[in-house]
Amino acid sequence: MTESEEKYGDILNLPHYRSKVHPQMSIYDRAAQFSPFAALTGHEAAIKETARLTEEQVELDEDKQEELNEKLQTLIAYATEHPTVSVTYFKPDDKKTGGEYVTATGVFQKFRDYERTIVLEDGTGIDCDRIVEIRVI
Repeated sequence: MTESEEKYGDILNLPHYRSKVHPQMSIYDRAAQFSPFAALTGHEAAIKETARLTEEQVELDEDKQEELNEKLQTLIAYATEHPTVSVTYFKPDDKKTGGEYVTATGVFQKFRDYERTIVLEDGTGIDCDRIVEIRVI
């Protein structure tokens, strides 16, 4: 006889206890007791947001700024022809510092001088101070 049989021999062969007062719990309800509990609602989303990477806007040197200004002036000069352009620009992030570089392609509609924005046919407005590249397609 092993040590555990000696210790618990009097209860080892007893039938499984069933309460006369409480009904037996279903397997589904029993499993639910051990399911994960989200004590901090939204915590996981906050962690993902913090982990999401953003880029910093680069400062363009004078040569690159001059090149972009020339391309912009050429684009404005041919505005009536509505050329198709591809513009790469910095889009600031709404939730945290930094942002991302985005390329928008579309038909050039107009230039808003007061706001210094390029407007594409689909309504996309692009701030000229955030542009890093303009290509006429």
